[in-house]
Amino acid sequence: MNKLLLMLFLLLAGCTGVPEGVTVVDDFNVNRYLGTWYEIARLDNRFERDLENISATYSLRDDGGVNVENKGWTPKTGEWEKIEGKAYFLGTSDKGSLKVSFFGPFYGSYNIIELDKQDYGYSMVTGPDKSYFWILSRTKQLPKATLDSLIEKAKQLGFETDKLIFVKHN
Repeated sequence: MNKLLLMLFLLLAGCTGVPEGVTVVDDFNVNRYLGTWYEIARLDNRFERDLENISATYSLRDDGGVNVENKGWTPKTGEWEKIEGKAYFLGTSDKGSLKVSFFGPFYGSYNIIELDKQDYGYSMVTGPDKSYFWILSRTKQLPKATLDSLIEKAKQLGFETDKLIFVKHN
């Protein structure tokens, strides 16, 4: 039983790391990050497949964490899909490294690796490895030069930018 618990702990701990060669932002201010963000681009993942108009809304929790509400439109069904979760800082709150859970005690990484620190207008986020990647914005579109710059930075960090999915927003 102890071996099983240790294996489970190691497996779950592996889901909250930072990909090799990537660093999280510092001087992070969670209060400025709160509110709604629109997904601009992502690498494919099963939980967002076929969704459009994807957004994430963050708010403070009473226990010091962050409420997370993700939603997206499914054109095939004509319905919104929504899921709520919670996130907590993995270290100090001035680092953009959190663990997020949508399913009970299971957490995954939410690593902010690029951030418009002046206006908090865009961010790049990754999970525990480079197969998870998102470009987020406060607006439904980013200026082409900004988007191109973010994609180039992601490419330099080793993300498969040729596989990015650009999210349709109405």
